[in-house]
Amino acid sequence: MPTVEELYRNYGILADATETAGQHKDAYQVILDGVKGGAKEKRLAAQFIPKFFKHFPELADSAINAQLDLCEDEDVSIRRQAIKELPQFATGDNLPRVADILTQLLQSDDSAEFNLVNNALLSIFKMDAKGTLGGLFSQILQGEDIVRERAIKFLSTKLKTLPEEVMTKEVEEFILTESKKVLEDVTGEEFVLFMKILSGLKSLQTVSGRQQLVELVAEQADLEQTFNPSDTDCVDRLLQCTRQAVPLFSKNVHSTKFVTYFCEHVLPNLSSLTTLVEGLDIQLEVLKLLAEMSSFCGDMEKLESNLKKLFDKLLEYMPLPPEEAENGENAGNEEPKLQFSYVECLLYSFHQLGRKLPDFLTAKLNAEKLKDFKIRLQYFARGLQVYIRQLRLALQGKTGEALKTEEDLFHIPPSYKSTVTLSWKPVQKTDVSQKRASEDTTSSSPPKKASAGPKRDARQIYNPPSGKYSSNLGSFSYEQRGGFRGGRGRGWGGRGNRSRGRIY
Repeated sequence: MPTVEELYRNYGILADATETAGQHKDAYQVILDGVKGGAKEKRLAAQFIPKFFKHFPELADSAINAQLDLCEDEDVSIRRQAIKELPQFATGDNLPRVADILTQLLQSDDSAEFNLVNNALLSIFKMDAKGTLGGLFSQILQGEDIVRERAIKFLSTKLKTLPEEVMTKEVEEFILTESKKVLEDVTGEEFVLFMKILSGLKSLQTVSGRQQLVELVAEQADLEQTFNPSDTDCVDRLLQCTRQAVPLFSKNVHSTKFVTYFCEHVLPNLSSLTTLVEGLDIQLEVLKLLAEMSSFCGDMEKLESNLKKLFDKLLEYMPLPPEEAENGENAGNEEPKLQFSYVECLLYSFHQLGRKLPDFLTAKLNAEKLKDFKIRLQYFARGLQVYIRQLRLALQGKTGEALKTEEDLFHIPPSYKSTVTLSWKPVQKTDVSQKRASEDTTSSSPPKKASAGPKRDARQIYNPPSGKYSSNLGSFSYEQRGGFRGGRGRGWGGRGNRSRGRIY
């Protein structure tokens, strides 16, 4: 084993030779042997090996392996020095291998070491983005779980920081191609991260790009399968995927496939849905998602049939008035419970889809059913007004639009003209920076001037409250839940644990 003095002497030989250093193979071999020495020798070797690496292509494997030994040394200062120098080995065909090595080193629990690995990966990213991605995706697809997890998080946090000259269209296409391979076998949490990665790519900001993402989500949701409401994995996967799809929908990217699946398979089983998430009103969460998607539903094959399913479900939550006794008092023991949040979601969804078949309530229902529906609407509206009076103080200064839907449906024939905003969605202000990209905008009309003040006959519109009837409304975020149970798998099920140890 060489001493410190021998290492310095051979370093001098190579440094003095400059461009002809490659002629002094024996001197470089002495430096490579420095990894077998003590702490001082190893620190010197960690610096000297990469400095002259480019002059000895025939010793490339030996040099990289020697540096890797130092990356795994027990002395943290030696490891850090060795990792810091790794990008110097990232030349030509060696770059994907170095990227693969650095990806594996992401499993370090030492914060300083972990930051060095991140910085090294970013530096070689700027040398060759595709080569670096090749190393990262290799470990995501084949590496052990801790490496896979941290590699995915690296991509989800660092890609957006890279400049456009690095993230070219070709690089983004490579990311999409490799991501599709990974999405064949992911957990719920990994799926959310990959959707974050892909939705941030510039090339997928277009209508066709978002359509591609919706198709990816639909594939993950497995909308061709039979829906099992008692299978928590099945329910959670559907809701997780739908939640990722909702922001992608627009007037040009339709939600038809999802809305159809919800109407045909989920609504009929609404009362049977199960979840492991404590405190979550799973039925309300489903209805909220359906309502959000319904605005962007395109032409539906079985529109009348699905409208009927939606209408029937709506009636379940809109009770008839209680029968009155001869003295005019309520003959029952108590008033029917009005579930405002459920009805808001169902009314909104029915209002949106009903526009596509405006004669549904007149031509498709007999007079008796239509009369029954209006009685239910009137009773619900009265209950709503009572509730508003009870919570007037809490509602001061707020606005809402739930009554617009009811007003439309009271018309003869029923109308679908009002523009309604869901109560849990933020109020949208006119702001150019918040509008969708230009491909989603077809109107160039100037905005109308705001009214100078409220109209004399304007009535206060109700904003569904967050009181005892709506306690779970808007309180749940899937991104805070972590992954699906059981690890990866096509059914979001288990992926075998991989053995630990160096595989580079």
